[in-house]
Amino acid sequence: MEKTDILSLTLAELETYIEKMGEKKFRAKQIFQWLHCKMAETFEEMNNISLALRTKLDEDFCIKRLESVRKLESGIDNTIKYLYRLPDGNFVETVLMEYDYGISLCLSTQVGCKMGCKFCASTIAGFERNLYPSEILQQVYCTQKDTGKKISGIVLMGIGEPLDNFENVMRFLELVSSADGYGLSLRHVTLSTCGIVPKIRELAHKKLGLTLSVSLHCPDNQGRSEIMPINKTYNVNEVIEATKEYIDKTGRRVTYEYAVIDGVNSDRKSAQSLVKLIRGINCHVNLIPVNSVSERNYRSSRGSALNFQKMLTEMGINATVRRTLGSDINAACGQLRREAGSEK
Repeated sequence: MEKTDILSLTLAELETYIEKMGEKKFRAKQIFQWLHCKMAETFEEMNNISLALRTKLDEDFCIKRLESVRKLESGIDNTIKYLYRLPDGNFVETVLMEYDYGISLCLSTQVGCKMGCKFCASTIAGFERNLYPSEILQQVYCTQKDTGKKISGIVLMGIGEPLDNFENVMRFLELVSSADGYGLSLRHVTLSTCGIVPKIRELAHKKLGLTLSVSLHCPDNQGRSEIMPINKTYNVNEVIEATKEYIDKTGRRVTYEYAVIDGVNSDRKSAQSLVKLIRGINCHVNLIPVNSVSERNYRSSRGSALNFQKMLTEMGINATVRRTLGSDINAACGQLRREAGSEK
């Protein structure tokens, strides 16, 4: 019989299991805190639980663990990039970023990505599967245990499309924010999506308090469809309307991500079209110099992004250029996973 993934269970679900085992309900909270506060990797560590119960837990449940197989540390800005091996042998990447206000972690939500954005390395190695809530959580727990640094912010912007793994990501958010567990406020979480409109609307109704970041990257349907296939399903106008609904339902400002690509979306006409599209929306534009990917011919520079920012600012739009972190360790998503896959 396959063991139950205990790290993916909510406290209420764990209480049900424990009571069915003939144990007192409070034992579930003890176990939950061992898993999510003390980050136990085995049931043997739970020394305030009886040996008989620990043995039973080991028979019925598993604690999914990740193995760190590569760790790259930047000599420039303390960024750390991890390549983690999952229990089934697949790989995901996690990036720790250090800011003045705390430690933020960029997490993967899938093994690979289906979305096919032309400038992104994550999609090149193909899509394998969704991550379980426990596997997303363990990126936080393993990284914190390795560095000894408390994670104060989370960005769901690593490998994969979070809203394409909606139920598992929602479960992860419930677990990581549990007051009986890790206790991270969802106001310190940013979720990035390429624009799966029905899920943006569903997320809006949940009113979780997190920041929504939408990968726009081009202000018109023809240009966006060329670099982002998802636009053929949910076009740019539908995405904008969904983000307006998110703002209306949650009261939260939305971020539009815009990868500045030379010769594609970086000229004044693109800036004017973008301004026309988003003017009057409670939003911020985050400009990103596109990462160089060997299999693709898309290029840009910080100078291009700064020039585009200047145009937007002159037209009255709030825009910043994303600070590039970990440039000496290729901290962009997908590259380590592809290398690891080719070595299998």
